[in-house]
Amino acid sequence: MRASILCLALLAGCVSAPRYEKPKLDMPVAWKVEEPFREGAPNDATPKGRWWERFNDAQLNQLTERALADSPTLAAAHQRLLQARATLGVVSGQASPQVSLASRAQRFRNTENRPLTNYASPNFSTVQNDFAFGLTASYEADFSGRVASVISGARASLEQSAADLENVRLLLTADLATAYFNLRQTDIELDVLARSIELQQRSLTYARTRYDLGAGSSLDVAQQQALLDTTLTQVDILRRQRALFEHALATLVGTPAPLFAIAPDAREMTPPAVPIGVPSDVLERRPDIAAAERAMAAANAQLGVANAAFYPSITLGATLGQQSRNFDTLLNSPSMVWSLGVSLLQPLIDGGRIRANFDFAQAGYEITVANYRRVVLSAMQEAEDGIIGLAALERASIQSRASVESAKRVLTIVATRYEGGVANPLEVIVAQQALLNSERLAAQLVGQRLLASVFLVKALGGDWQGPAKLSAQ
Repeated sequence: MRASILCLALLAGCVSAPRYEKPKLDMPVAWKVEEPFREGAPNDATPKGRWWERFNDAQLNQLTERALADSPTLAAAHQRLLQARATLGVVSGQASPQVSLASRAQRFRNTENRPLTNYASPNFSTVQNDFAFGLTASYEADFSGRVASVISGARASLEQSAADLENVRLLLTADLATAYFNLRQTDIELDVLARSIELQQRSLTYARTRYDLGAGSSLDVAQQQALLDTTLTQVDILRRQRALFEHALATLVGTPAPLFAIAPDAREMTPPAVPIGVPSDVLERRPDIAAAERAMAAANAQLGVANAAFYPSITLGATLGQQSRNFDTLLNSPSMVWSLGVSLLQPLIDGGRIRANFDFAQAGYEITVANYRRVVLSAMQEAEDGIIGLAALERASIQSRASVESAKRVLTIVATRYEGGVANPLEVIVAQQALLNSERLAAQLVGQRLLASVFLVKALGGDWQGPAKLSAQ
């Protein structure tokens, strides 16, 4: 018997969780860089993570701080981190001996009809006391690596929760910046429409004056009025869009929408230059990739737990205490009780349950591997989309500013010719509409460049001055 137990213990001692190795991925050595991008030189000495401050907008900074302090989404992610930390504390205790203090004081009656222990000795009904106290200790000898795997999985889950918290923080700040820049783009467009309305109203007044003097027709007045009415309609549409962005910001900062308002601000903003590093930097910087990798480590630990079920579970136990039917003799030497023992449980026939659990854990690990590859590929796509898109918008923005200047010159020339009686009113209306379209497109490109910058920062994992250091502490 002893030899059998020793052999099982030695066999179990050779068992351990599968060695975890992060999957190797084929990473590109460079991006398809277009102007005006340059490869960045990370500086680890500078602060990390507060990427929104690079837009130099005090209102954005204030809103972001409010969101980080009051967002329920971020608060929930923080509590999940605390849960994961507590779970690690719970399972880590399994690696230590468990010692308990037990006591008992009772009075009970035995039935005389209980089963006999000896045919020569009849049973009698007894009423007696039972006093006892003592220490009980147990320890699972982790020969199969089950406890180590459980602790390893809990630690990986804690680190995954820390990465998830960082990812929620990144997404929260990116969503807030997106809503904010959409609102600012709308303010700029509304300012463009306000200036266009003022210009169109002057033209309408001039057309009416010409009509009253007999130098113009009612058609001239009607056409100018139609253009003005169309522009006023666009104002109402943009105001509705602005309200929606304002309400989104209210929710992100944890404030009821009816209590939240932002004053219009039509000043033009310029996105910061975003230097980019090599593609492999994204793996170190993006918290969602870190979370996916830690999920693989946790799943690998679960494989170890499932594998340990094939091998015997060995538990050492001991008790030491006192027991007596009389309280005054409870502490006497004859009342001492103790025990030492070892229990071994080795599954023999379970109908394939343990194998099925192992196969389930194996499939779960493969799922996390596939998910990790998906997250990495998505990160590469998002970063490349951001780089190409921002470069294209930069060129389009330069061209749109030139288009606005050209439209202004055309309108000046046509208005002068119209006042001199050379050009017809339709030419003025066409020139006014062309200027309005050019200015609105320029305003939209300002917003799109800001949004593309936010998208690229998010794709690169946050601030670009170095990899973020995730902490599970």
